[in-house]
Amino acid sequence: MGPALQHGPAVRGKPPVAAGIIAAAEVQQYLTFQLGGEMYAVGILNVKEIIEYGQLTEIPMMPAFIRGVINLRGSVVPVIDLSARFGGGSTETSRRTCIVIIELVHEDEHHDIGIVVDAVSEVLEVSSADIEPAPSFGARVRADFIAGMGKIAGKFVIILDIRKALSSDAMTMLSSAGVQLRVDAPAA
Repeated sequence: MGPALQHGPAVRGKPPVAAGIIAAAEVQQYLTFQLGGEMYAVGILNVKEIIEYGQLTEIPMMPAFIRGVINLRGSVVPVIDLSARFGGGSTETSRRTCIVIIELVHEDEHHDIGIVVDAVSEVLEVSSADIEPAPSFGARVRADFIAGMGKIAGKFVIILDIRKALSSDAMTMLSSAGVQLRVDAPAA
């Protein structure tokens, strides 16, 4: 009899693992969207829902990247214009413009934040082998906002580190304006 066939690589004293299991563990899903002519992506686990753009209440004396707030089933949700947050102009609204509701966890509290995007594209699976490190130059977005560059069908998609892009300075500005971000805020 010939040598036994292995289904995957043996790792220093550990039994071989089926190649399909290894590949499945490295694949993550991302929601892709257009913003200022470029394709971006965020981890699908952060996305709560996608809603039509509209019914936005502006907050006076806020930075340009804070578009306002929306009422989402009785909860006040701040809406951030990612294009303006990245240092560009405000997003021009069209019929494809929408708000992606992102859920962030900060200090064990859940926060919902809306981000304005030009158009949502699709949910894609990207293998970690197809993700390059964030470039230190060349992107219109600060390098610390980028988690990596995903290679999809021969093109690069900017994968955002959404926690850094929607960082605590934005939260602080919203809180100081009286926008309640905490779900279970302790009494002062």
